[in-house]
Amino acid sequence: MIVYPAIDVMGGRCVRLKQGCFERPTRYRSEPAQALREYARAGAQWAHVVDLDGARAGVPRQHALLADLASKSAARLQVGGGFREAAQLRAMFDAGVARVAVGSLAVKAPEVVAGWLDAFGVDRIVLALDVNVIAGEPVVATGGWAETSGVSLWEAVGHYPRARHLLVTDIGRDGMLAGPNLALIAEAAQRTPHLQIQASGGVASLDDLRDLAQAGAAGAVVGKALWEGKFDLAEAMEVARP
Repeated sequence: MIVYPAIDVMGGRCVRLKQGCFERPTRYRSEPAQALREYARAGAQWAHVVDLDGARAGVPRQHALLADLASKSAARLQVGGGFREAAQLRAMFDAGVARVAVGSLAVKAPEVVAGWLDAFGVDRIVLALDVNVIAGEPVVATGGWAETSGVSLWEAVGHYPRARHLLVTDIGRDGMLAGPNLALIAEAAQRTPHLQIQASGGVASLDDLRDLAQAGAAGAVVGKALWEGKFDLAEAMEVARP
């Protein structure tokens, strides 16, 4: 299982949100480039970097920063936040980004995103679907978690039989250090065996990583637990090795 250390960027600074709430971010002293260097020194092969301003606005806000980070990073970058046009993805790939996360548009315009999978390759795009679990059903949120699509995770994924990567975030657990939604990840792995599932939201301990691997996750996006020192990245990667 791949561990993706997460760097969320708002106004050029590293932050973490709780349950997707933009109004009360936790700000950290490290700058994104510094955090990436530290993760690379710890052995990270990947990092997950999100332009939160872009995710909220639905248009690029810090894509130039993402491109600059990718051009200088020793780790491969998976980036997200406000991607709506093919030219925006192409600019990221030209800058050295390895993979782009596409969220809201994957629900609102699946035919467009399916075309991107064909154009750029299935390994270069991850469907990033953020869900609120309502009466046991994972319902996809859009617009930087501010809008409810009314579409279930399973319906959304059904549009992409040729996709390879799926990032699932349980919004209710994001930034809460309350443990991941193992049942959701296990169900996603069972329902979509053609997808490599990345789990996001709630990881608080090394045992959580072990449990996610057992549930079928191919990757785990870990943010606050690393920022708050619950464990370090080297420990996480050791646990995640098969």
